[in-house]
Amino acid sequence: MLSLLSWLEDWFGKLLLAAIVVLVFTAAIARTVDHPLVWSVDLAQALFVWLCFAGAVKGLARRSHIGVDYFVQKLPLGMRRVVDFVMAALAVVFLAVMSWFGIQLTLLNWERVYGDSGISYAWVTIAVPIGCGLLAVILLYQMFIAIRDGALIFAKETPATDVAPGQKADDLMQQEL
Repeated sequence: MLSLLSWLEDWFGKLLLAAIVVLVFTAAIARTVDHPLVWSVDLAQALFVWLCFAGAVKGLARRSHIGVDYFVQKLPLGMRRVVDFVMAALAVVFLAVMSWFGIQLTLLNWERVYGDSGISYAWVTIAVPIGCGLLAVILLYQMFIAIRDGALIFAKETPATDVAPGQKADDLMQQEL
């Protein structure tokens, strides 16, 4: 089931990116021959918003978002787990608030027309609650797995538990290689 969702995520992102490229290229060619497609830029921008959230969801699922963990890595593993959990909980709260306000924004913009495209601006703003909701669900799932397995939430791999005080788990992994 997860592999099917991952496959759908990949193809959704690829489809959005391809559509954006085609729209921008077509608009550039049409502008060159003095027949501008004014709606194509609006549609490309709307698709880009969706692409950003699709990428964020994929990045969180793969744990590939950039993190500054210099000081956290110097903590003992137990304290790292606590900091990890607190940060994840704060992120879930933030995503829930963003989802709530995204829904409100979408409802407010349902009848507003997006630029010259003729589509409702709600199709752009609804990306916020959907994207933030998906991010929150993935993060909650990762929190559950981390609690169940005694792992870290944001780390790609769990550091070894037999790390000496003051030694980073990454150093231990390098020594094993």
